[in-house]
This record gives sequence, structure tokens and C-alpha cells, in this order.
Amino acid sequence: MSAHLSCYGETTIETPNIDRFAAEGTRFTRAYVTAPVCSACRSALITGMYQTTIGAHHHRSGRGDRKIHLKEGIEPLPAILQRAGYHTCIGSGLPGKDYRGLDFPEKAPLKRRLGKTDYNFEWDPAVYDSHDWSDRESGQPFFMQVQLHGGKLREGSMAERDKFRNQVLVTLGSLTPPAEVALPPYYPRDPVLLQDWADYLDSVRLTDHHVGLVLARLREETLLENTLVIFMTDHGISHARGKQFLTDEGTHIPFIVRGPGIEAGAVREDLVEHIDMVPVSLAAVGLPLPGVLQGRDLFDRDYEPRSHVFAARDRCDETTEKIRSLRSDRYLYIRNYHPARPHLQPNAYKDGKDIVRVLRRHHEAGTLPALSEALLFAAPRPLEELYDYLADPSQIRNLAADPAHGETLGAMRAALDKTLEKTSDPAPESAAAYDSDMAEYLRRADPEVEKNISLMKQWAAEGK
Repeated sequence: MSAHLSCYGETTIETPNIDRFAAEGTRFTRAYVTAPVCSACRSALITGMYQTTIGAHHHRSGRGDRKIHLKEGIEPLPAILQRAGYHTCIGSGLPGKDYRGLDFPEKAPLKRRLGKTDYNFEWDPAVYDSHDWSDRESGQPFFMQVQLHGGKLREGSMAERDKFRNQVLVTLGSLTPPAEVALPPYYPRDPVLLQDWADYLDSVRLTDHHVGLVLARLREETLLENTLVIFMTDHGISHARGKQFLTDEGTHIPFIVRGPGIEAGAVREDLVEHIDMVPVSLAAVGLPLPGVLQGRDLFDRDYEPRSHVFAARDRCDETTEKIRSLRSDRYLYIRNYHPARPHLQPNAYKDGKDIVRVLRRHHEAGTLPALSEALLFAAPRPLEELYDYLADPSQIRNLAADPAHGETLGAMRAALDKTLEKTSDPAPESAAAYDSDMAEYLRRADPEVEKNISLMKQWAAEGK
């Protein structure tokens, strides 16, 4: 999910539970993920490290024969807390409910009750003691990852979407009318896209409801006032220019912190990254911060705000890509390493979505608006992109070729180069590593995936 919450300015829907949570805590208006896809994002989140630094930057990597191992001194947050005596758990936050807020079958196995991890590196599942804090010893402190389905609630077959809409109606009493949806300016107001965005907003409403139930449970168990709670999302909305990409739609997330010592009703505009969750959590319980951490304790007395935040996109499933970005307090700079390829490269996951199918149909029929065509399908793409994201929140005006912004472009280019060096940006994925991970995909016997793998290899051989 992106930050489509009332407290972040969304007006089509209301999110009263998260709004109340924000009023009781500190809300960060400029928080960003370092990777706009789940496995790379989660690998960074749980270690407090850039996914590029730890080699976990390719989506669903390390699944084949070539494994990814964390270097000495880097470990998942629950492992650190477990060693310090905490009960560590990952689940829905509601005993008996799943990540959709639906009832588990009475005899559902523990594996189904655990929340999503999806880490790209090798790790010991035993770092999580259970699926819920109710299993802890009497008086034992706990660390809980409440994993919800968020924007994915709206996805699936027609039958699954009908079931989702019925859940919204039963739980919340109404559905968001597609005609009231405000799409980003680069998407056409096609009925399929409008319905999908309405469903997405309803998934936000259901998420808000679930969050409210978890907070109510903490309050009823007299735990809330002694518990640090962080609300954030995995990455931005899954859409053509959202998930997997480095504009605001893909990387800007809500980030709200509530708990002992956290100022209530505060709004902070400093640049923060989702990997800050680890040092904030460790500092809150008085544990030392590992020296290797790249995240920062946002509430440290000597905290120094960042001048820039960094994000990276690499291979997603079978689709090879490399994009890097750096954001200052005003400008977003993006570098495309494969500009000869279109923004919407073939990708079985994304191409399986109705919203992307509709966009491709409009593109092939020549009925796509010029802005959509330029941003989603034009090839080559620009090698560099520069946006004044404060004046241009949708990032539709690329200033990289504007002489008036030449000095800014040069400064952002140099700053990204320094960041890549400092974070040990990895070399391109080798053919052997690609083949290792693709072996897992090929087991699905999906002709589209097989075709895309062949195309990726062809384009690589052509230098694209």
C-alpha cells in the first residue's frame, strides 16, 4: 500500500483507526522504502541494511542452488531480540484470524498462522517463536510482526475479488464508488482501472479496520501504553508505475510510530528509510545498535537527519532490470541502466494483472493518452530522470534535459555515485546466478515465463 490514508491527505476514503494512531504518535511524511518489491524490501527491513549491500537485491533470489548468506555482524532483528529474552512472533495480530481478517479453520497448522517473511538470504525460521504473543511466558516481553495483506486484498480471480467485496460490505457497510476515484494523471480513466483503484482503496479501509482491532486488543490486555508500535507498508501500490519502480508511487510509504517516549501528534518531514525500523526498535528496548547498521535511530538525542534517501530496483522474477535513485529534500534523481528497454518490460507477474492488460491493449490500439504512452511504453527511456517532486508530486516532468537544472542534475548524479560506492553497490547479476534462480521458475512450466527468460537473455546478448 501507498500512503492513501486520511492522515496523509487521502480524501476519497476515511481511515479512522490509523488516523487516531497517528494522533497518538509521530507521523513521518517523507518515509521511503529502499526497494519497491516485497522480498528485497523485507530483506532490508529485517536487517536494517540496504538490500544491495547484503546482496539480497534481486526479487526472490537465493531460491536456487546459489544461496545468499549474511556477513558476520548482520542478522535479522528477531534473532537479536530473541537472544535478549524477547518472545518473537509473526502473524495477523489477532488469534484465530488470518492476514485477511478471516477466520482460520480451527485446526489450521502453525505454518498457515505465521506471517509472511520472504527474505532472500538464508535464515533460521526458529528466530520466530510462534505466530502470536499470547504464547509467551508470563511477563515475558515480546516482539510481534503483524503481517497484513494490504493492497493485495483486492487481487486474485473474479471469484476472489467478489469474496473480497463482500467482506468489505459485511465489515464496513459500503464499497468505494469507482466514479469517485482520483487516478494519477498518467493512468487513463478506463473502467477496469477505476474499479481496481476503488477496490484498492477498500483494501486500505479493511487494513485500517484490522489495525484498529490489533490496537484495541493491545489496549484491552493493558499492553498498549508500554508497547512501541510502528505502522508502515511493504512498498507502494501494485500498479504499472508503483510496485517495482522508484517514483513516489512505488517507494513512498506511511511510517507512524507510537509508544513510550514518542511525542503524540508530532509530524516530521525529515527524510527517513524503512530500514530505520531496526535501530528504532533496538534503541527503544535499550539494546546496543550493531555498528554495521545502515538504518538510523530516528529518536536518538544526537540524531542527524539524512540529506538524501536511496532506493534501488533490480531483477523482479524473470525480468532483468537495474534502476537506482537518490532523493534530496526537493529533487528525485533516477538512473536507468537499461534505457533501451521499455518501462513495462514483459513480466509474467505484472502482465497477469487486468490493469496492465488494459494498458497494453490501449497501447497496441493506439488509444493510450500521450502522457501514459510516454511514461509507460516509450523506448528508449531516458538514461537519467530528475523531478522536483514537491512541485510535481506525480513525477511527470523530467527536468534532466533542462539546462536550467543542469547544476542540480550534476550534484544529484555525483551524490548518487558516492552513495553507490559507500553502500558497495553490487556488480550485475551473472548468467550463472540468473540461471540458478530461474531454475525454480522453470519448474512451473509457464510458457510466458519461459518466453520472457529467453527474451531477457536475448536482450542481454544484444547489450540492451
